[in-house]
This record gives sequence, structure tokens and C-alpha cells, in this order.
Amino acid sequence: MTENTTETPTTESKPLALVTGASSGIGLELAKQFAENGFDLVLCAEDSGLGAAAAQLVGASVRTVQADLSTYEGVEQLWTAVQEGGRPLAAAALNAGIGKGGAFLDNVLADELEVIDLNVSGTVHLAHKVLTDMVARNEGRVLFTSSIASTMPGSFQAVYNASKSFVQSFVEALQNELEDTEVTLTSLMPGPTDTEFFHRADMDDTKVGEGKKDDPAQVAAQGFKALMKGEDKLVAGSLKTKVQGAANNVLPDKLKAAAHRVMAEPKDD
Repeated sequence: MTENTTETPTTESKPLALVTGASSGIGLELAKQFAENGFDLVLCAEDSGLGAAAAQLVGASVRTVQADLSTYEGVEQLWTAVQEGGRPLAAAALNAGIGKGGAFLDNVLADELEVIDLNVSGTVHLAHKVLTDMVARNEGRVLFTSSIASTMPGSFQAVYNASKSFVQSFVEALQNELEDTEVTLTSLMPGPTDTEFFHRADMDDTKVGEGKKDDPAQVAAQGFKALMKGEDKLVAGSLKTKVQGAANNVLPDKLKAAAHRVMAEPKDD
């Protein structure tokens, strides 16, 4: 676990937002949306690209925290940094996540457990911190990056899809628990998006890895709009992705698992 904090001067008249997984991809694009719409930011990611990402956010005060949210200590350090700023969060985008492609029994167990540690444990841990504070103030908005993968069994990406199914169920349960508060929770459900996700997940040699993907800027813009409107969930991205999301609501699980296998099975298997 690594941790590093840098900060530019704050502008306390602006609302403050937290974005995790913010060094690239959907997370960076969400950060841009917040900056363009009058928020100051706390950005978190594990990798060293965080500083370069922060430099792209014009007009916002940005605090960066480099930490590994797959660890208990990493989440605690991020939350300590948020509290040290002395400003309440108006919004948070819990976006950090990783995947792992390949057959479950062929993969290294530690890699699969890391997916659970970040996508599930880290999300639950940070959500508890963020939501406890927001509910105490009776205000705030939280965006959870789920996935269209949450709606289908993930053959050759089994743990990742299951982790996103957890996130989706988790968010929907909390929406019910918090329905009498002014805190809103929104689930963002992108399809395949043009980020580093598939390369990091060792899925370059798959049909989905090689195929056309949605623009992360489009996904983030749609997600930010849904967050601000207080929508419960949104399948984000292209029309093709939205059609797939609608189809997944009615197709049987066995058919969806077979379709996912076609998309995610490595070509050399």
C-alpha cells in the first residue's frame, strides 16, 4: 500500500467531491465533470498517474491521495485525508475497481481475491465512511460505478462480474434503507468502455478486448447527469450498450453466460 497526499489551495465556497480510481478512464472523466460543474475535488488512485490527472482539472482546487483501496489501511488513510481537509463531501464517486479475465481455475487465486478486496471490500468500507457522514448531515450524493456486467454471469470473468453484482445489490439495498433521507445513491452501469481496464485484466486477446468500446467521457457525462438528478441507476454509454442492458433484463442466465463466454474467452483456450 502506498500513500501520498498533495494539495492546492482550497476554495471553501465550492462544494467538494471525492472521486476514486481517478487517474484515468471513467474516474478521470468523472473528475472533469465535477470540475467543470463547480466542484473542488479530492482524487484517489493507487498509481502514480494521479498528479498528471489532477493537472487536467482546470478551475478546481484538487487534493490528491495515492492509496491502495483494496486494503483496509488504504481506505482509512483516504478517509483521514478527507477529514483533514475540514470540508464535508457534497458528492462522492466510488469508482475504483479492477477485473481479471481468464478461466477461474487457471487464474492465480491472489489475483481473484484482489478483485474482491477492491471492488467489494474497499467499496463497502469507503461507502460506510462516506454515508455515515452524509446521513448525519442529511445531505449528499454518491455515485457507485457498477457495470452492465452485474446483470449477467461472467464466464471467463467470473469474479469480476460477481463483484459488480454485489455492488449493484448493495446500492439498491442502501437506496431503500436511506429513502427517508436527503442522501441519494446512483448506480452507474457502463458497458465495455475504452479504458485501460481490459489490458490490466489480461483480456487483450478476447473479442471484447479487441472490439469497439464506448467513450469514457460519454459514460462519465451521462453518469454525472444521473447523479445530479438523483436517479437510482443508469446503463451508460452508446445506444448499443443501452440495448444490451435492456436485453439482459429478460434473457435467461444460461444464455447470458454463453454470450459472455463468446466475448471474454481467450482466443488461445
